[in-house]
Amino acid sequence: MLKHSVFSLTKLGAACATVAALAAVQPAYAQAQAPVAAEASTSRAPELTLQATASSEVKQDTVRISLSAEVEAPDQPGAGKKLTAALDDVVKRARDVKGVEVRTGGYNVWPNTSSKGKIASWRGQGEVILESKDFEAAAALASKLSDKTAISNIGFLLSREAREAEERKLLKEAAQAFKDRALAAANAFGFSGYRLSKLELGGSGGPVPMPRMMGAAMAKDASAGYSPDVPLEAGDVTVSIAVNGTIVLQ
Repeated sequence: MLKHSVFSLTKLGAACATVAALAAVQPAYAQAQAPVAAEASTSRAPELTLQATASSEVKQDTVRISLSAEVEAPDQPGAGKKLTAALDDVVKRARDVKGVEVRTGGYNVWPNTSSKGKIASWRGQGEVILESKDFEAAAALASKLSDKTAISNIGFLLSREAREAEERKLLKEAAQAFKDRALAAANAFGFSGYRLSKLELGGSGGPVPMPRMMGAAMAKDASAGYSPDVPLEAGDVTVSIAVNGTIVLQ
């Protein structure tokens, strides 16, 4: 019994000695690793976020003309049918002209009330929209249809094809401007060059129409059969490309 106790104490003492040795080694190992981590942190190359843009003014190449038709009927179904028939007739006549896209726009039917608050009749109003790059053809068609419609709105926009073509040109300019700025920034901070880490592209100049509302007198004359001289003078729109990126100085 005594021998067994002595043997157990001997094994326990050996285990304690092993644990103490490991505890002594671990702080030393941690101290050896600390300078390596600090060195890696301080040696990391600095990064910069930059932006470069290129833009140009482009003439809007598409006209959008809104034609308004109005009807009146004793009841709501009658007003709806009458308005639909009027719009269908205008669209059918407009589709004969080449180079002009035609589609229907807004459609609304509402009651007319008397002084006593009762419904006296129903009115309907709808739109037919003409869109074309041929300004003269669109203007002539709008005048032709003025016997049944009034010109309610004229707007100009840049077509998708023209915008994308201009963006391709501007992308080269913006990319070169970004490279020049990145190199200048690297040299300013004492570095000889850089490498790209991240790039993003952005831009503006989509097909947002610029409306020109017609005067009430002109719209009234048009609805009465008068053929107005439609003023079609497009303006410029700004198309831009932005290059945003992050560089690593070297």
